[in-house]
Amino acid sequence: MSPSSPNEPERQPARSGERIAKLLARAGIASRREIERMIAEGRVAIDGQVLTTPATVLTSLHGVTVDGETVAAATPARLFRFHKPAGLLTTERDPAGRPTIYSRLPNGLPRLMPVGRLDLATEGLLLMTTDGELKRQLELPATGVERSYRARAYGQVSQEQLEELMLGVEIEGVRYGSINANLERRTGANVWIELTLTEGKNREVRRVLEHLGLKVSRLIRTRYGPFELGDMPVAAVDEIRQHDLIVFRKALTGPGGGKAASNLQLSGKSKAVDADPEAAPTEPAATLPANRAERRKVGAQTSEPEAYKPARPQRPKAEKKGPEKFGVAQRRRHQAAAERQANPTAFGEGQGDRHRAKRGATPDAAAKSPRPPRQDSPRRPPQQKGKPFTKPVSARHTQHDDDAGPLLDRPKRAFRPNDRRPGTAAGPRPPAGKGGPAKRGPRK
Repeated sequence: MSPSSPNEPERQPARSGERIAKLLARAGIASRREIERMIAEGRVAIDGQVLTTPATVLTSLHGVTVDGETVAAATPARLFRFHKPAGLLTTERDPAGRPTIYSRLPNGLPRLMPVGRLDLATEGLLLMTTDGELKRQLELPATGVERSYRARAYGQVSQEQLEELMLGVEIEGVRYGSINANLERRTGANVWIELTLTEGKNREVRRVLEHLGLKVSRLIRTRYGPFELGDMPVAAVDEIRQHDLIVFRKALTGPGGGKAASNLQLSGKSKAVDADPEAAPTEPAATLPANRAERRKVGAQTSEPEAYKPARPQRPKAEKKGPEKFGVAQRRRHQAAAERQANPTAFGEGQGDRHRAKRGATPDAAAKSPRPPRQDSPRRPPQQKGKPFTKPVSARHTQHDDDAGPLLDRPKRAFRPNDRRPGTAAGPRPPAGKGGPAKRGPRK
């Protein structure tokens, strides 16, 4: 009923109450605009009386019905992240039959409303909530919640041109607020640009970049407030933890507003959302006919299923044998030698003579022309230990003068009395204590 209705004086606007559209939006019925449209259509009633205006202030939802169903008390708000792929509409249904985001959401989720909209070709982070008030609060430009995008565009642009967007720009009579844009990198004729804005008007990023002479080929939303896309898989859904959501809403209504709430350092943890197995549609298993020709007629391109393949006989497992007792191996060797001597043909004995007879060589011929004995090469006499090196000096140096390989690979030999110590002249060794190097003491 209208607050000016004389039949309901207790429904007069009160300072402590809230409008019915706000209360229904908080209960998760729909957004404020949708609730106002529902009130105009006469779908909302209070104690059986249909409302005709949304200007109704209530302290609670007691007695409020929507389409004849009683509205339950408001439940705590829930916030979800959804990685929207390109090619999906951010709407509940499309008259043209194009796919929407709700066709990719798993079953078993509560009724979710998207926070803002992403174009058909835009992908990335899309927040979805059960609370219409939170949805409206995040969408309002006056709140100042930051949104970050990464755009791949074709064309040439400089960082100075992007910095001019901090002052705002007016395009075709539409004024766009401050945009923090940075040139991320260049890949050939394309450039990657990172943009952060707070308004989120319709096709704002694409129109601003087209105003600079760029053609956007890909647009990804990477952040909405403190909630980031990260490495979230495409078309995946998870839920923001209730503790992080409470901290965010407190900061959103605090002194810093949306700027302080967007710079929050949350835990970053989220709860995975699994599809409800009971609500998920289950397709009946296809039954194939037993006849192979009939299976080919119905278009079975794969090989035969496991049900039609003959069962493979399983081989018996070999029994593990323990260690043999002492003398068993020797007894087996004697038994094998006796069997070989009794039946040599079974073991391949004498086959070499038969092959030689086919080639014309017989044992008698081999005896007449014996093979010459093997002549071994003469061995070098071993060097005696302690014998001095007798090669000339020139030959000794030419042998080990290439790359010091032989010198490094030669084994070390002990010092002999006739060897010259390093640092002394060639010739007879002087007596001890008269000339020559001083005696070395123990190492310190």
